[in-house]
Amino acid sequence: MNPHPGPRSDPRPHHRSEASVPASRADRFHPVPRQAVEGGDVADVVVVGAGAAGLLAAHRLGTAGLSVVVVEAADRVGGRMASDRRDGFRLDRASQLLLPNRPELQRLPRPLPLRPLTAGVLVRGAARTVRVGTGDTDFPRIGVGPELTAAAALRRRGLPARVTEGTLRPLLATLLGDPELASSSRLGELRLRAFARRGLALPAAAPAHGGVNGAAAAAGGAAAAGTVPDLLAGALPQEVTIRTGTRAVSVATTAVETESTHGPSRRRRVVRCRAVVVATGVAEAARLLPGLRLPPHRPATVLHHAAPAALAGEPALIVDAARRGPIAHTMVASAADPGRAPQGWRLVTSVVLGPRAAEPAELLDKAVRPQLAELYDTPAEEWELLATHHDPRAVPVASPPYRGPRRVRLLDGIYVCGDHRDAPGLTGDLASAERAADALLADAGLHQRV
Repeated sequence: MNPHPGPRSDPRPHHRSEASVPASRADRFHPVPRQAVEGGDVADVVVVGAGAAGLLAAHRLGTAGLSVVVVEAADRVGGRMASDRRDGFRLDRASQLLLPNRPELQRLPRPLPLRPLTAGVLVRGAARTVRVGTGDTDFPRIGVGPELTAAAALRRRGLPARVTEGTLRPLLATLLGDPELASSSRLGELRLRAFARRGLALPAAAPAHGGVNGAAAAAGGAAAAGTVPDLLAGALPQEVTIRTGTRAVSVATTAVETESTHGPSRRRRVVRCRAVVVATGVAEAARLLPGLRLPPHRPATVLHHAAPAALAGEPALIVDAARRGPIAHTMVASAADPGRAPQGWRLVTSVVLGPRAAEPAELLDKAVRPQLAELYDTPAEEWELLATHHDPRAVPVASPPYRGPRRVRLLDGIYVCGDHRDAPGLTGDLASAERAADALLADAGLHQRV
């Protein structure tokens, strides 16, 4: 980590191996005074990206006493985990199904209110429906033996087709976000075991926390409360400042050049620093850090429909094993979490995985309505489409061999986090953020403060 930030002269990171970092760096690290940070051009650390990973890294660093500036291109925090409010509905931009027993969730700075899917998972086949819930421990050990794709591991077990195709394959596809089951069998087994222990849950639509230093304003507006980024923004210490509407143009070990995303001027400024944490989506990380090795990703689209209150629904996830249409799984989200819909209405949230996720929203909506009608045993033609959100890079591919966490410390003063550095999903975001912040603090000789 560079002890004395100076004027930016070269936007490219200085390529130094970990072995070449001076042993005395920690002794020369002196935190930047708070008043200098408020002046707008200097901080100990710049975090690029105000999604879950960036906010957790900022929280960890700020709690250790470092001054942190978080720059976010959007006009609010949340990244892909943001939610919108429309006419009393809470509409997540990505699937927020969680495995509630994950330790990363337990280590959040504030408890995350969860709404469990107490009715489990309903796997709807062509001729029968199987309910799978917490306590089902008779799943096959697909991670035992040589590491294969999850699909190959299922075939290797020699189970009857009604078990494999009727239950296990669609359930695994849902837990992995991988309809082809090309993911590692070991990762598949980890997800199955976690599901068997505690099932699935949604973050509760809770009242917003008051943030500090711009965090409240950044998390407010159209954003819904109850997401992990909202929780993290509300828990940020005074040492952290969030600047939304600010895009990182380039990063170096001693400076980040930014530009405003508001107005025609695109005003540019340089924030000098001693270290940078890149916590953006995968495409932006690749742009800011040329040469960064990134896994391929799979697409997903989330659709939200408003249905009348007369729609019968229990707090369960419906998985379509018969592949009646584009939807992989769907649920009456407001049955698990009533705060997601206004009185007199139900919120139906559905997820499309695989190639069909890339279809235009109008075509997808037309294609899913007969499927929804069959899955819910009620006409769906009159349901109102509230929103669709497509993410072409929703899920990192974790093909075998699954090597686990990737390196987060790239150079002296450059760190990176996100689920592309760890397990796919929110918990991978959080775990990689912890590792990136801890690596930075160790380099600065401040790890004992966390």
